[in-house]
Amino acid sequence: MKSKSLIVLVSATIAVVLAIIASSSPPDWFSLPLNRKTTADLLLRNAVIYTSNDSLPFADSLAVRHGRILRLGNYSSLQELVGYGTKVLDLNGKIVVPGFIDSHLHLIWGGRQLAQVDLRGIDKKDEFVRRVKEAARNTRPGSWILGGGWNNDLWGGDLPTASWIDHVTPDIPVWLSRMDGHMGLANTVALSVAGISDSSEDPNGGIIVRTASGEPTGLLIDSAMNLLVTFIPELSADERREALQRASNYALMRGVTTVVDFGRYLPGSSLEPPWEDFSDVYQWADSSGKLRIRDVVNKMGHAVSQWIYLGGVKAFADGSLGSRSALFYEPYVDEPQNYGVQTMDYEKLINMTMASDSSGLQVAIHAIGDKANDLILDMYEKVISENGIRDRRFRIEHAQHLAPGTSDRFGKLQIVASVQPEQLLDDYESAIKKLGFDRAQKSSYLFRSLLSSNSLLAFGSDWPVAGINPLGGIRTAMKRISPAWENAWNSSESISVDDALKAYTISAARACFLDKEVGSLSPGRLADFVIISTYSWHGFAAEGSASVEATYVSGVQAYP
Repeated sequence: MKSKSLIVLVSATIAVVLAIIASSSPPDWFSLPLNRKTTADLLLRNAVIYTSNDSLPFADSLAVRHGRILRLGNYSSLQELVGYGTKVLDLNGKIVVPGFIDSHLHLIWGGRQLAQVDLRGIDKKDEFVRRVKEAARNTRPGSWILGGGWNNDLWGGDLPTASWIDHVTPDIPVWLSRMDGHMGLANTVALSVAGISDSSEDPNGGIIVRTASGEPTGLLIDSAMNLLVTFIPELSADERREALQRASNYALMRGVTTVVDFGRYLPGSSLEPPWEDFSDVYQWADSSGKLRIRDVVNKMGHAVSQWIYLGGVKAFADGSLGSRSALFYEPYVDEPQNYGVQTMDYEKLINMTMASDSSGLQVAIHAIGDKANDLILDMYEKVISENGIRDRRFRIEHAQHLAPGTSDRFGKLQIVASVQPEQLLDDYESAIKKLGFDRAQKSSYLFRSLLSSNSLLAFGSDWPVAGINPLGGIRTAMKRISPAWENAWNSSESISVDDALKAYTISAARACFLDKEVGSLSPGRLADFVIISTYSWHGFAAEGSASVEATYVSGVQAYP
């Protein structure tokens, strides 16, 4: 199946401190069976522990044994578990939450970008050029300059061209991806290496951006990127392993303990890189004891090891808003002839989905524009009708812009809406410019509408498209406003801190069939938790402002 890609689940732990529960004892079943000699390895006390479990929303103490949660409740009910070797951690009223789950990212790609040219947040052409020039000074002969994260909307919307950087990289090929990963800039040397010229044809599902005279500008969109990226020297296994370690440490700093890794697959590209990463990097890390990852591949919920579970298959329905390749019913306001790009033939997509579902694989499909989302929902409905009702948890990745009534269909069909709240901040200016104010307001990032439809809302980052920052994502989902804005972006779609936390924890776990292992602080679950930097649950619930103080994985401190 050409559209198959590996979904890897990286596990870590997060702790958040919440309000103290009432003095009544928790239900008897809210603990594991004990014998007379049972003692905890770790006991948290005097905390505000948010559990993501509606049966016991809060506790003030938590006991861990052999990497799993033994019991929660008041300290007086857990004191008997303290014995020789028990580490007791008094949190003095701080908040603890379950380890955050990032439902959609590209872990090795993100770790790789941490060591490349960082163009995120740049708002001036001169700074863009300066950073590339600086990289050129430190690039060995025969190597490429690689990087990304640029957002042309930050400097007024003009798209960069090869001419911006040709004079500072006359002999070095350059490839710089846009923040959304659906567009990139090559310099003239790189275009020449790839054989891209005025006579090159646009591939299916992609665009070579050209001047009025037909000359490539250096910009490649969606599948057109594959004309060039195949010429970039492949990272060695050791370099990819280092990228995984960098990425894992980076995620743990932000309280992320489990991730769904969608690999480095691009529309129309080879299947080999994701599977090479699985065998060369993930399995190596698992066997060498360097991996805190759980992965999912041939059967939902099947564990390759304690750290790796197998997931399912992914495909693309369209591109991105920033590159004007997301598929819409109405044209882009600033390009009246452009409705976006459908990146895969419908018949091919439905055949792939039908076959994958028949094999018991979970299917996740990227859809950003309103037409793309409806197209995938139509397809999912057809597959459900033909293959029968079962617990399949079909996913739509991003679900950024929805037509009226579409959010209700997510709930009716029980489709997982895998969304990235921090991208709301990046997309605001772009959405208004490309869609118009009213259309952007009514259709974009409909978190409240999706929850109201009883769909399963799972939060993530799409890192390195946006930063890994669950606490920032929680605040964004609650407030929908940047410090630079006067007004929130459609505040009626704001959600509560409880809903946002669940979207990063128990709902995210359900979205990848791991809710019996992670996602809540409940007896028997893995002891992944995060301690955050606030003592007031009411303040956190009102403002969503906090930072990560410590991250625990299976009851062991992993950060700092």
